[in-house]
Order: sequence, then C-alpha cells, then structure tokens
Amino acid sequence: MVVSKWIKTAVIAAGLSSMVIAVVAGGSETKGKFFYKKDCKTCHAKGGAGGEVTPLTKTQAQWKAYFQAGKHNKGKEDLSKYLTPDKIQDVQTFLTAHASDSPQPETCGG
Repeated sequence: MVVSKWIKTAVIAAGLSSMVIAVVAGGSETKGKFFYKKDCKTCHAKGGAGGEVTPLTKTQAQWKAYFQAGKHNKGKEDLSKYLTPDKIQDVQTFLTAHASDSPQPETCGG
C-alpha cells in the first residue's frame, strides 16, 4: 500500500510538472532566467525602483494573468516596451515554472 501511494504521488507530481511546461509551450526556462536577470532585475531587485520581483512573487495563475494582460508598471505600459515577444515568452516560462505554487519554486538567484 505504501508503494502504491508513493506511485500515485509521483504520477500526480509528474502531471503537474507537465502542466507547468505546457502553460508556455515554446519558451525556454534557461533563456527566461537569463533575460530576467539581464533585462528585469535591474529595477526588480530588492530595493529597486520597481520593487522586488522574483518567481516566488506570484502563483502560476497570477503569472499567467500578468502575461496575458501584457502590461507593466501597474498597467501603465505595454510589456513589449521592455522585452521582445520571444523574450516575453521565455521570461514567462521561467517565472511560471518557478512560481510560489510550482513543483520547483525558486528565486532568481544572484
């Protein structure tokens, strides 16, 4: 019974991981992390002008809604002012995959 319960848990976890990847098909987590650190973290580091933002700042659903809206700076500007569509897709993949409720939550690191 313990093995059966473990297998069910593993199957559920694998399914959740697949859902995270499917949320932003085509985006690259690795590139997204790079672009986030390069293009976003200047303003979104602790004490930065835009306030600290990391993948853990939002849940997967919140990140999805943010990118669907395509707005930045509290809705005042288009996100495309800061990132190309390809970069947006990569950053969304990274942030969503490591959101606070994801199977692999993490900060952006140094």
